[in-house]
Amino acid sequence: MTDPAPDADAPTDRPARRVSAKGERRRRQIIERAIELVAERGIDGASLRSLAEEIGVSHTALRHYFDSRDALLIEVYREHETRDDDARGDELRTGVVDAMSATADRNRSVPGLVQLYATLTTDALQEQHPATKAFVRDRFTDLRDDIAGRIERAKARGEVDPDIDAADAAALLIAASDGLQVQWLLSPGTVDVRRSLDLLRRLLPDGDDPRRA
Repeated sequence: MTDPAPDADAPTDRPARRVSAKGERRRRQIIERAIELVAERGIDGASLRSLAEEIGVSHTALRHYFDSRDALLIEVYREHETRDDDARGDELRTGVVDAMSATADRNRSVPGLVQLYATLTTDALQEQHPATKAFVRDRFTDLRDDIAGRIERAKARGEVDPDIDAADAAALLIAASDGLQVQWLLSPGTVDVRRSLDLLRRLLPDGDDPRRA
């Protein structure tokens, strides 16, 4: 068996560039357009070169801002999550399950971004995607810590069974939400994410306001 050809989209060891204000605006435009495309169509096995064509820039220009397909997709999802967090507003005053259900409702309008998340988590398990692995691992860590903290506060108020381990419950909730959304992608007319998540209210309350802690 011959060695595989070098990946044209693989990151390089070149030093980080200083980006001008104009360059940063252009980078933002690329991310904006990439988010629109992913939300509408998903990404499937798109290479950085094909993504450049879809976005409307040259492969060279796209690589000026993103050394690899992974780098672009991570930034697209990170920006999507930032927007989603901004849109949550009063959801921070609801329970963990309600917040997850509301996110799932919003995701119904952007299945391509749900697919992107599923792609990132799958890529994170493969050795050739170290940046994606680090991103997904850190995201899971932060999310588990946030949810576990909210559960601990609810336990202190007597709203959650004190015998429930907050870290275990947080991991279970994330697994349930992520798994349900993948099932919804595959069979949207059969799987109701919100209704399924409602069953988890037997575990957690609806009114965990972190600002009351």
